[in-house]
Amino acid sequence: MSEKIRVGIVGYGNLGRGAESAIYQQPDMELVAVFSRRGKVDTIGDDVLSLHIDEAEKYQDKIDVMIMCGGSATDLPEQVPQFAKMFNTVDSYDTHAKIPEFYEKVDGVARENGKTSVISVGWDPGLFSMNRVMQEAVLVDGSTYTFWGKGLSQGHSDAVRRVDGVKNGVQYTLPSESAMDRVRRGENPDLSTSEKHTRECYVVLEDGADAEEVEQAIKTMPNYFDEYETTVHFITEEELARDHAAMPHGGFVIHSGKTGEGTNQIVEFSLKLDSNPEFTSSVLVAYARAAYRLHKEGQIGAKTVYDIGVGYIHPSDPATLRKNYL
Repeated sequence: MSEKIRVGIVGYGNLGRGAESAIYQQPDMELVAVFSRRGKVDTIGDDVLSLHIDEAEKYQDKIDVMIMCGGSATDLPEQVPQFAKMFNTVDSYDTHAKIPEFYEKVDGVARENGKTSVISVGWDPGLFSMNRVMQEAVLVDGSTYTFWGKGLSQGHSDAVRRVDGVKNGVQYTLPSESAMDRVRRGENPDLSTSEKHTRECYVVLEDGADAEEVEQAIKTMPNYFDEYETTVHFITEEELARDHAAMPHGGFVIHSGKTGEGTNQIVEFSLKLDSNPEFTSSVLVAYARAAYRLHKEGQIGAKTVYDIGVGYIHPSDPATLRKNYL
């Protein structure tokens, strides 16, 4: 086997821990180091180099791809452009409304420094994004519907925890079963945002925090909660640990289209995940391989799943893929 892809991890929360685990499953990768604002962290592997994030710049010649595992609310918009000056990167930036401007910023920095940065990968954005485009390309006369959950959303939970007065918390996205049934019947309903999902938050308050102010701040948060019916429950730390430690998630991309003289065609892609962060980080690790391969080919700048053939993310070479999977 050729030399292994040398990988680093920035941020060691649930996503970073999942990335470490996923790297160990890859036949062509090795973990060089974990970088965190906390400095040394307790990693899964006993011999993993764990350093403060400020030490990362010293490893530019020792790491082929850096996996960025911070949150989309504040970490990634700041960290990815910074690290794209020094490393090839892959991230899971998921604030959909701001992806175009995030792309432009990262693309400029990466191109200026001769690096390759794969942005906004995971399952949505990421795998779901690919399915939306494929389904619409194949069934031009039709409508695409995306439903998320039921599950714990990492990005939305991170946004909840950053609200002033919140000590800890999680957010669940719940899809409307009746809305999905209508889509699967080929009705092509015109569904508003609030008709497709609701959001449910479980929040532990800081001592002295005003519950009404916290609830209002969450419900009116742009790009996260303002367009949805949102319920906020205030609970204790013990209840949070007991009832909300698992991180399941999932969702559906359903395209209802017509071919010929009005023949109904339904295409559906779905996920059911016992661990959202472990699955998301597994997607990140696969696309780290793509970032490495693209960079070797001289394809610099920011890339999305729309720019990357699926063969780039698989460990096998193109001949093996053609033989075993095509």
